[in-house]
Amino acid sequence: MRGATGAVQGPACFPARAVGAIMPVPDPSTDSPTMTERRLARLAVPAALIILAACGSPPPGRTIPTVARLPLSYPPARVGDQVDNYHGTRVADPYRWLEDPDSAETRAWVEAQVRLFESYMTLIPQRDALRRRIERLWDYEKYGLPEREGGRTFYSYNDGLQNQSELHVLDGADGEPRPLLDPNGLSPDGTVAVAGTAISEDGRWLAYGLSEAGSDWNTWRIRDVDTGVDLPEQLRWVKFSRASWTKDGSGFFYSRYDQPEPGQALQELNKAQKVYFHTRGTDQADDVPVYARPDQPEWGLGATVSEDGRYLLLHVWQGSSRRNRSFYAELASAEALRAGQKLNVVELLPEADAAYDFVGNDGPLFWYRTDLDAPRGRLIAIDTRDPGREHWTTLVPEADEVLESVSVVGDCFLASYLKDAHTVVRVFDLTGRYLRDVDLPGLGSARGFGGKRTDRDTFYAFTSFTTPGEIWRYDVAEGRSELYRRPQLAFDPALYTTEQVFYRSKDGTRVPMFLTCKKGLPRDGANPVLLYGYGGFNASLTPAFSPERIAWLELGGVFAQANLRGGGEYGEEWHQAGTLHEKQNVFDDFIAAAEWLIAQRWTSTPRLAIEGASNGGLLVGACMTQRPDLFGACLPAVGVMDMLRFQNFTIGWAWKSDYGSSEDPQQFKTLYAYSPLHNIRSATCYPPTLITTADHDDRVVPGHSFKFAATLQRAQACDHPALIRIEVRAGHGGGKPTSKRIDEAADICAFLVHELAIPLPEGFGG
Repeated sequence: MRGATGAVQGPACFPARAVGAIMPVPDPSTDSPTMTERRLARLAVPAALIILAACGSPPPGRTIPTVARLPLSYPPARVGDQVDNYHGTRVADPYRWLEDPDSAETRAWVEAQVRLFESYMTLIPQRDALRRRIERLWDYEKYGLPEREGGRTFYSYNDGLQNQSELHVLDGADGEPRPLLDPNGLSPDGTVAVAGTAISEDGRWLAYGLSEAGSDWNTWRIRDVDTGVDLPEQLRWVKFSRASWTKDGSGFFYSRYDQPEPGQALQELNKAQKVYFHTRGTDQADDVPVYARPDQPEWGLGATVSEDGRYLLLHVWQGSSRRNRSFYAELASAEALRAGQKLNVVELLPEADAAYDFVGNDGPLFWYRTDLDAPRGRLIAIDTRDPGREHWTTLVPEADEVLESVSVVGDCFLASYLKDAHTVVRVFDLTGRYLRDVDLPGLGSARGFGGKRTDRDTFYAFTSFTTPGEIWRYDVAEGRSELYRRPQLAFDPALYTTEQVFYRSKDGTRVPMFLTCKKGLPRDGANPVLLYGYGGFNASLTPAFSPERIAWLELGGVFAQANLRGGGEYGEEWHQAGTLHEKQNVFDDFIAAAEWLIAQRWTSTPRLAIEGASNGGLLVGACMTQRPDLFGACLPAVGVMDMLRFQNFTIGWAWKSDYGSSEDPQQFKTLYAYSPLHNIRSATCYPPTLITTADHDDRVVPGHSFKFAATLQRAQACDHPALIRIEVRAGHGGGKPTSKRIDEAADICAFLVHELAIPLPEGFGG
């Protein structure tokens, strides 16, 4: 969909369950995934002014039942003799062999861990009831944001429990919707997913990418919207890319990597991305190379055609940093491109000294959202005929809130902001004059607002912790929202409440956190609490809905989501204060959230679980090794656990902007000090832990979780379980079929129900 900012960025490690899944391609960085403190002195307030949640007052205390531990015998794992020398420090890596996911020894270890996990789960009688209830909560109609091209309306649709959503099309204003693309028949287990779509301006052609078994690698096809039949060509080895059609629909631009060596698709370092032009109806071998930088192999390249069809915008990213370059070229005809005519690429913004997100253009006048000299973002105009910085114009200046994205619809700028981690949307005219706020349905997250400059209206999706994916239509000229789609739910949202609290971290930084629970829940230290966090890559955690969270609330649990430094909730300063040598701030923020929840009697250690995915898996691993006494259960998912070797696999090198690298002597010291794998201590009692990963994750390779599990099992000094759940035919989380997501959610919930001694309400799951 045109209009919204947010170009393809370096893929980070992103939250898998906080927003439903890892952020899908073509924009893996807004998961890529994923806060520095924002003006600490100005944010400081007296403790008496900290907002407290109002979910209930303390009744007489409850007792917490004793957990009956299940007998476990961990599979043997060979202890190797691998030792590495990092700048004079010798570091053992005894499970290096587990980095090879396809070796016979690793496969045998994986199979043994799968058997162990299944034997554990069969001893938890609540598992089936939990799965039934989660499946029932999941079973509601889900609609994606509508996109209009050529008089047609396109949107995704899921009837409730389909493994993958279909793409539907509505022909004309009064036509009947019809299925256009149904990926559910492409694999027997539902593991082939649509990873991206692009529709030609006349609405005739659909380009779509497919991902198999959760891989970041995509294969792109073209479908005739009139007939529903695919053209013969297939475009392979596409990764971290969208497709962008020329205005005449004759072809599109996309980015890909060279084909990996046989058997190396999961290990190959993803470098030297190139931009190609594909002509509809031709073989990929005939695609025209448009732009490449062999002198800069770490540059990622994304290509977008401007709405007027006049320009090709090149978004040049490096690693997972939001700082980027922006180049452009005036487009020749498709015939000229096929004939070998070279584009004259102008390096408009060559420095990568800030984030520059192309918003749109009025002829040669380009609009960008940037954080240059504005850590929370501003909107600027650059006249490409006179592009010197002294001539730039600020249209919308920096505000107290973070400017996340801008779109151009109805000859207006629709600017989406974050205010204390929830969405605020403001409307400006094309001179930057403020017109009005968009009245959103409540405290939550709104996304969308895309379309064309000539459109009168736009669509947006609104969600909260208890509101799943409502679709609203916004009339830009009238300034009015009207409900377009609202799902029918299998629970009553009115029974629950969400409040935002603020607490102090170790260094005094004020950190926000959302709490969701049943109304009237007692605050006596006995509530089960699930604390979720991420804290990295400038990714913001905003209110989001997930069915398994509702099941948790129905069990009497509290869901807490902390907005840690390292994310983007308060802009680039907040992000930077949780990176590199400041990364410990993220862990301190999360530990402080846990301590606050206990001090305020929301919970106590035996009832407090922590969860995070990807970079959030690193968060959980670091906190449980630093404070094993603080938590009742730990759920690290697809985590970056080996901070000394992450850069050696697939796209891991791109995370050095947030983490640093063990190749640098000073950064090595920082990484070694918190690396979860290297801070497991023998003869220590760690909390009950369930590690989750996939056998062929090509974002955060499974060796991270494999080595962490083997080390933890060897070190565990008490009867708390240290288990790993390994999903087969799955990746980092994107495109995971509904059936697998429900199975995983039920297993995690069953683990928590057992380890935190949570009784099921009468009739639960019936």
